[in-house]
Amino acid sequence: MSDSVPQRLWLEWAKQIQAISQAGLAYSKDMYDLERFEMLRELSVDILARYTEVETEKIKSLFAGESGYATPKVDVRGAVFQDDRILLVKERIDGAWALPGGWADIGLSPKEVVVKEVKEEAGLAVVPVRLLAVLDKKFHEHPPEAFHIYKMFILCEITGGQAEAGMETLEVGFFGRYELPPLSVGRNTSKQIERLFDLRHGTEVWLD
Repeated sequence: MSDSVPQRLWLEWAKQIQAISQAGLAYSKDMYDLERFEMLRELSVDILARYTEVETEKIKSLFAGESGYATPKVDVRGAVFQDDRILLVKERIDGAWALPGGWADIGLSPKEVVVKEVKEEAGLAVVPVRLLAVLDKKFHEHPPEAFHIYKMFILCEITGGQAEAGMETLEVGFFGRYELPPLSVGRNTSKQIERLFDLRHGTEVWLD
């Protein structure tokens, strides 16, 4: 592969190849077409293994569980404020900080997901107030990912509970706009969190 082509462009091509191969494997009936779509999937795995930090076998296992028409995955994060400070949790997996949240669950609405995640990761009961942002991860300064991901940020108000770590978190804290700790940049960036401080006071929904 030419090093003159930007890394993220290779990643986007690989994801598109994966999506085409996944749909082809799901809907094609011709054995020769199925073989070609499987070759495309292998090609996408090789590219993703080169340009991400995910091992080839793990990428294969991830894609093996995907079938049908490929769609973006959805990550839902809660923006919870207290005394002009935002709630962050220290992730057990990498020791860095993030807004509480995670993958959208089948059968749950985004509001239900954010309530569940904030409770599980930070010990607080919250009520969703409004949507602040829907972002495409590829437009932001996140590490390379194997999947195409949309991120939803939902403003929440605390209604009860006690701030405490959960099974997936080590610590819980509230931080000012200009005193953010080391962030888990795969989950959120400093620019995103800083923008949430502004968005909570208005009616704008950040789409990017």
